[in-house]
Amino acid sequence: MFTKILIANRGEIACRVIKTARRMGIKTVAVYSEADAQAMHVTMADEAVAIGPPPAAQSYLLIDKIVAACKATGAEAVHPGYGFLSEREAFPVALAKEGIVFIGPNPGAIAAMGDKIESKKAAAAANVSTVPGHLGEIADAKEAVKIAEQIGYPVMIKASAGGGGKGMRVAFDRRECEEGFVLARSEAKSSFGDDRVFIEKFIVNPRHIEIQVLGDKHGNVIYLGERECSIQRRNQKVIEEAPSPLLDEKTRKAMGEQAVALAKAVGYDSAGTVEFVAGQDRSFFFLEMNTRLQVEHPVTEMITGIDLVEQMIRVAYGEKLSIKQKDVKLDGWAVESRIYAEDPFRNFLPSIGRLVRYRPPSEWSSKGRAIRNDTGVFEGGEISMFYDPMIAKLVTHAPTRLEAIELQAQALDAFHIAGIQHNIPFLTALMQHPRWREARLSTGFIAEEYPNGFAARVPDGYELGILAAVAAAMDHLGNARRRHITQQMGGQPFAFAKRRVVRIGARDVHLEVAGGDKEPFRVAKINGDGTLGTDIEVVSQWWPGDPVWSGTIGGQDVSVQVTPLLNGSRLSYRGASADVRVYTESEAALASLMPEKAAADTSKLLLCPMPGLIKAIHVKVGGEVKAGDALAVVEAMKMENVLRAERDGTVKKVNATAGDSLAVDAVILEFA
Repeated sequence: MFTKILIANRGEIACRVIKTARRMGIKTVAVYSEADAQAMHVTMADEAVAIGPPPAAQSYLLIDKIVAACKATGAEAVHPGYGFLSEREAFPVALAKEGIVFIGPNPGAIAAMGDKIESKKAAAAANVSTVPGHLGEIADAKEAVKIAEQIGYPVMIKASAGGGGKGMRVAFDRRECEEGFVLARSEAKSSFGDDRVFIEKFIVNPRHIEIQVLGDKHGNVIYLGERECSIQRRNQKVIEEAPSPLLDEKTRKAMGEQAVALAKAVGYDSAGTVEFVAGQDRSFFFLEMNTRLQVEHPVTEMITGIDLVEQMIRVAYGEKLSIKQKDVKLDGWAVESRIYAEDPFRNFLPSIGRLVRYRPPSEWSSKGRAIRNDTGVFEGGEISMFYDPMIAKLVTHAPTRLEAIELQAQALDAFHIAGIQHNIPFLTALMQHPRWREARLSTGFIAEEYPNGFAARVPDGYELGILAAVAAAMDHLGNARRRHITQQMGGQPFAFAKRRVVRIGARDVHLEVAGGDKEPFRVAKINGDGTLGTDIEVVSQWWPGDPVWSGTIGGQDVSVQVTPLLNGSRLSYRGASADVRVYTESEAALASLMPEKAAADTSKLLLCPMPGLIKAIHVKVGGEVKAGDALAVVEAMKMENVLRAERDGTVKKVNATAGDSLAVDAVILEFA
């Protein structure tokens, strides 16, 4: 077996590979850019080598830098992770010339499958069902429109060397096709160094299902079930699960056998993924093959018990697969949430900065249930603008799908991040969405269910009662501490008041509490549609300052996010969030008379929605704009975002030019 391997990647996937290598007794070498000098993967590895400036094109994408790091450290093999050089045919070729093993498929398989255009040709030759489209190179936007009109709208414009949702656009008409072609090429060039794109028919109401394959260098290939990745935003996967709730055994077998046949046709010899677009009727068409480890591989590992990274290493070393197709058994259900540094309340715009607090839920495994958190960050670390905004992948495993979803919801409620914006509020809300829980999925789910963007749900019913009980318990603890301090100082403690008014947003919940300072706290009664019942015991070890309230309410485990406010807290639970304050009845009456501060008027300003680089300004001073017109393009986290006019107007002032780096809420344009 190898004694030392280098991981040509960063972040959570580098940490993931290091964990398996360490368990196998293999030493590891990390590489890092200047932006990653203090990163977790650097500290975890046995050795680390600096490879250049922050931009990936000047560090992680330079093959000669990786090869030099291998030679300097004596690394015998390289694991590429995903992204960066993982699907670049030239990378394993360059390694082989230096006698270094590539922990991934052979160059021929990468050439056949890694290029999205060539993979479709290979699939068609292997009699695999493919989506109608144009597989040749496209010269310009004019030709793209002509091809799209021949295929018929809607169409998908995709980067040939792409992945991870980069360089991908859906077009429903001529204008969107022209604009999408330009943006897709630009993103493809900056992310992959290859601006070729192709166009194919976009299947309406599709589901995204992929088959995990595993091959060795002795001609053996098996499939390890499927993953469903239909919950996507801008073609970027958000939630993955395994197995798929759509498939039956017959369809699973048919898709698996097609995936294996395709892998064998190109001599595939590592872990890889064959992606399909599926109709609601279980029809399916080949999309592409990713010749690498997928981001979402943990859900497959959880239901099969197979460590895919270990298998990749063993295959690269020349070992035969020890697993036969008949040995693959799917056990239970796994759900993965991708936790991103992005603001769901501002149309999921990227967020960068320091992780002031990073407190994930504890990892554990017991009796078919488990929580796993794959991450590459730590408290005090920074989220950089140069790379993908992923913070962590939270995975839960349970005997059934609904149990796995419920466990995921509990784990998300307990996951605390501060210092940057993140998408946990959206993920927790999604776990409660009826359509998700009922598995009525499609890749258009988020766009269809959140057409006007995401906003925190207003707590109601059961959630209202939970937040009221937690707020009352927190207030009770604070009052008990103050009474104790008063007594210690020789003063007369204030009276214990049983009746409380919990103001949750604009709603009041009147309740009675039972129990003195030394007794278990109990909610005697909650009124209205926030009823929890009578005489509910609330137990917790929470202490003021803790960012998560964890305990039991009526014997049920509950975790609630707590953000301090003036004279109150903002509480978040299962995607419902509200400012909460606890009053006596007389205090509540007086608080209702207090005026509210009006928000600043920004209706005549175009603000930069995220920290980023201005790629283009499309208007000039004095210019007339119509609602929907493109005003500017801002690049952040490797994605180009078009800012459009919300209404008709006249440009009064332009405060930025192409090439400027702006902070969030910086004024780009002013309107008359």
